[in-house]
Amino acid sequence: MSAVSDALEDARTEYEQHLRGCRQCRADAAPCAVAKHLWRLYNKARRDRLRAESA
Repeated sequence: MSAVSDALEDARTEYEQHLRGCRQCRADAAPCAVAKHLWRLYNKARRDRLRAESA
């Protein structure tokens, strides 16, 4: 697996683990600030993977 794919998988795993463990994310209908940040990192890793595949 390439480094770009590893980064994408790591970002997704971190985001999902946070959602399961965060009291605020579980209690509220909206994600907390940390979840939003982790989601942005996941999106960035996903864009990087798409760029690497098209190059």
